[in-house]
Amino acid sequence: MPEVDAAAVRTFWARTRLAVPELADWPDDPPAAWAFGATPAHADELLGLVLSGVKTGTASSLRDYEHAGDPIPEVGELSIILDGRGAPRAVIETTAVRVVPFGDVDADHAWSEGEGDRSLTAWREIHERYWRAHSESPRGFAPDMPVVCERFRLIA
Repeated sequence: MPEVDAAAVRTFWARTRLAVPELADWPDDPPAAWAFGATPAHADELLGLVLSGVKTGTASSLRDYEHAGDPIPEVGELSIILDGRGAPRAVIETTAVRVVPFGDVDADHAWSEGEGDRSLTAWREIHERYWRAHSESPRGFAPDMPVVCERFRLIA
């Protein structure tokens, strides 16, 4: 994935705060900026689902958060979503977070992610394949691994 252009993120955040009244009271410093997926093409595909309103959820490996030393998302947290070139394109707000074993992710969450046919079977296949190929943690995928299920809403 390309590097984040901090100046572009700051400009995007400033413009978005002016354009979206509910963001006016947020700090001048932009929230974390990141892209979905592991490749530029995947980032663009998932961003498209977010922008169309289809994708309102995401799942991450708790082991990857722990390995990177990153905190898990919190309700009310904002994120700037990048496209596959690293350009800021959207702002989302985390609305729910729960950590469950991989096998306990439910059909409702699978549907919220908007991928494949949106079924739980497809979700499990897609995410097992993803974590086997792209997990940051050396522990990788396991059928009982803890998964951070995050729900969000598109703000801008």
